[in-house]
Amino acid sequence: METRKVLSSLCYFSIFFAGFIFPLAVYLATSDEGTKQHAKKSLFSHLIPLILTPLLVFAVFHDFTAQQNTIPVFTIISIIALTLLWLIIVIWNIIKGVKVLTAE
Repeated sequence: METRKVLSSLCYFSIFFAGFIFPLAVYLATSDEGTKQHAKKSLFSHLIPLILTPLLVFAVFHDFTAQQNTIPVFTIISIIALTLLWLIIVIWNIIKGVKVLTAE
């Protein structure tokens, strides 16, 4: 198996073990354009949920300080949305990693 395929797929699979650190390191260290493109795509996919996480923090803060004795709807919606987003991103990274490994 080619080294560039393994590195490219590990960038996607790193969502399980190294977060955005591994794709960033591969992006900065490699000179192969194909591997660099996969590292950039996986890096962005790893960062999307991290960008939206402050929304959840704001929702919790808003619901539990502004409204007393009510259902925290904003927090519940934020948790569901962030969970779905994480699930979609993990599935997408698995699919892309497998596609890179099986590509000719």
